[in-house]
Amino acid sequence: MDARNPILATAPAGSFPPRANRVRPGRRIADKILITASTLATLIGIVVLGSILLMLIVEGIKGFSPMIFTQPTPGPGSEGGGIANAILGSLVLTVIGIVIATPVGVMAGTYLAEYGRNSKLADLIRFLNDILLSAPSILIGLFVYTLMVRPMGTYSGWAGGVALAIIATPVIVRTTEDMLRLVPSQMREAGVALGAPPSHVIKSVTWRAASAGIVTGILLALARIAGETAPLLFTALNNNSWFNANLLGGIPNLPVMIYQFALSPYQNWQSLAWAGALLITVTILALSIVARLVVKDQRAR
Repeated sequence: MDARNPILATAPAGSFPPRANRVRPGRRIADKILITASTLATLIGIVVLGSILLMLIVEGIKGFSPMIFTQPTPGPGSEGGGIANAILGSLVLTVIGIVIATPVGVMAGTYLAEYGRNSKLADLIRFLNDILLSAPSILIGLFVYTLMVRPMGTYSGWAGGVALAIIATPVIVRTTEDMLRLVPSQMREAGVALGAPPSHVIKSVTWRAASAGIVTGILLALARIAGETAPLLFTALNNNSWFNANLLGGIPNLPVMIYQFALSPYQNWQSLAWAGALLITVTILALSIVARLVVKDQRAR
């Protein structure tokens, strides 16, 4: 009984049904409709994704052969060949991008988590980072084209690497800041109590404690840029031969090769495009799994 309600106070015990049984029928119907709609949407997503992956696996395996790792891409209408030059070019572009993005992203994330905190400058950096994180990659490619390709007068691997670095940087910044904020403040205070300067505390305590999370962010950024096509169309372009050591001129790479070969009328090129798409998908999947394992290991610690 409830003394605050005179009706409940005077009513005999057991005269009211339990609260769980007094749910209005309309709410039950709405709940069932929502559950059904959510389940249906999930099944549709699984079917569509499964169909794409199944088609990719079936067609990609048809084009797979040892030659794709040893021979360069063939000319129009020719038979045989591989995608070794495109694989090597993609590795070079990705390494350039991640080497540029990692120090910038880690240092910016460290400033936001350790020095800036809630300052106006930090808020502005976070806002700009969020915009860059969601910016269309084709706009970044156009920006680097105006900044580097036009003044240089030629496409280059350096321009492609810079475009990929711009895409990867906000991912690393966000992940680094989040991981450093998870480090308990008591660890920082302990370092300061020993007389260590803030820079030494960050290097020896917070970075070490958040190292697994920072590495995860770098791996996620690597997976993010591994399959980018649009920015490379404006910066590195593509060619069917081995690239120059100075990285000037069109640079062979898997994403643009897949795009061009998939639209071609040649069956051999189409098969190589499927094989390249499967290779990129497997690579991104492997990077994602490694990132999850690193996060899991950090949580276990």
